[in-house]
Amino acid sequence: MKQFNRRDFLKAASATAAASVISGCATGTQSGVITPPAQGRSVIDLVAPKMDVVRVGFIGLGQRGFGHVKRMSHIAGTEIKAICDSHDEVLQRSANYLTDKGLTKPALYTGADNAYQAMLNRDDIDIVIISTPWSWHAPMAIDTMNSGKHAFVEVPLALTVEEMWQLVDTAERTQKNCMMMENVNYGRDELMVLNMVRQGVFGELLHGEAAYIHELRWQMKEVEHKTGSWRTAWHAKRNGNLYPTHGLGPVSQYMNINRGDRFDFLTSVSSPALGRSAYAKKEFPADHQRNQLNYIAGDMNTTLIKTVKGRSIMVQHDTTTPRPYSRHNLIQGTNGVFAGFPNRIALEDGGSKSFHEWDYEMADWYKKYDHPLWTKMGEEAERNGGHGGMDFLMFWRMIYCLRNGEALDQDVYDGAAWSVISPLSAQSVSNRSASIDIPDFTRGAWQSAKPLGIVG
Repeated sequence: MKQFNRRDFLKAASATAAASVISGCATGTQSGVITPPAQGRSVIDLVAPKMDVVRVGFIGLGQRGFGHVKRMSHIAGTEIKAICDSHDEVLQRSANYLTDKGLTKPALYTGADNAYQAMLNRDDIDIVIISTPWSWHAPMAIDTMNSGKHAFVEVPLALTVEEMWQLVDTAERTQKNCMMMENVNYGRDELMVLNMVRQGVFGELLHGEAAYIHELRWQMKEVEHKTGSWRTAWHAKRNGNLYPTHGLGPVSQYMNINRGDRFDFLTSVSSPALGRSAYAKKEFPADHQRNQLNYIAGDMNTTLIKTVKGRSIMVQHDTTTPRPYSRHNLIQGTNGVFAGFPNRIALEDGGSKSFHEWDYEMADWYKKYDHPLWTKMGEEAERNGGHGGMDFLMFWRMIYCLRNGEALDQDVYDGAAWSVISPLSAQSVSNRSASIDIPDFTRGAWQSAKPLGIVG
C-alpha cells in the first residue's frame, strides 16, 4: 500500500477544492475536508509521568516572555534551566531578574534565530515556554516535541491549516503536550461562568459571543523591536480575524468544544480597512515604511461559527478603531445569559431580577459560584499578575498537573481549533463570505471525550 504522505495530502486537498468549484455547489460550502491519517495515539487527556520538579526552558523573552519568567519563578516545584532570545538585551534582563532573586543563573542561548535548537538538545529540560513572533510558534513547538519536551506556546498556536495538522501529528506521534497559552480561561469571571454552566444555571446552551476589541494602533510605532515590529505587518497580509483565541477559548470550554461538540463550519465578513492607513499617514513621514504597507485587514472582522450540535458563536476582532477595550464574553442558554465587559447576568429562573433587566451586581454571584481554583489561588494569582492574575493561575495549573500526573486542561486539539479560525476566516472573506468547513483535529475523538470538569 502506498504511504499517504504530506505531499499526497496537499494534492488531494487541492483536487477536492477544485472539484467543489467545478460542481458549482449551490450552498457555497467547502465540502470534502480531508483528515490525514493519524501518526500516533490521541492525546486527549494525555497524562505525562509525574515530575517532582518541572525543569523549564524559555524561548522568547520580550514583553510576554519576560513576564512568564517572573511568574514561573514564583511557582514552587520549578527550576528555570535555560533561556533563549536573539535579542541580547531582553535575554540579560531575564537572567538578571532571576539572579537578583537569588536563583541560579540559567544557561543563555542567543546569537541567531535558530539558537533555540541548541537549547533543545539539553536533557535537563522538561517543558519549553515559547513566546516569540507568531511565525515561529509552529516550527518551535514541533522542534520542542521532537526533542522529547512538552511545548507551551503563546497565541496563536499556528498560522495555517497545514501547520495545525503538523502540530497535531507531532503531538500524537511523540505523545507530548502542546498547549496554547494566554487562552483566557483562567480569569475569575471566565472560571465562574464555567462553573455556572456546569451547574446548569443558564440551561441548555444555544449561543456564544467572543471578541478581541483592543485598540493597538500605537504598536505601529514599535518598528525595530517589540510586538508592533512584527505584528503590524499582519494587517497587510491577512484579511480576516487575526486573533480569534482570546474570546473564543472560554466560550469553547463552556460549550465542550472537542469534548462532546465541535466546530463545524464558519462564515466571515470584514469591514473596510481604513484605520491603519489613516494612522500611518497621521503619525509617520510619507516615505516611512508604515506608509508603504497596503493594509488589507478589515478594521472589524465578524466571524460566525456553527457547531455540529447546532450552536452558534459570533467571534469579532478589532485592534484598530477608537473604542474601549472588550474581551466580549457572552453565553446564552435556555434559562438566561451572562455577558462580560461589563459583567451582567439575566435569568428566567434563579435570578435576582426579571430576565428583562440586567443584574450588574456580581458580589453574590461570586460568593455562590466562584470556581474552586480561584477560591484557592485567586489572591496569589492577583498578587503575581498577568491579565489580572489569569496568566499566573494558568502557569500554576500547568505545573500542578505535570507534578501530579494529571491531564492538562487544554490540549493541542483545542489550540488548533481555536487558532484555525484565523486562516479560515480569511478564506471566507476572500470568497464573498462563503461558509468554510472547519477540520476535525481530533479525528472523531471529540464524540467520546469527557468535558472539562470543575477541578479544585
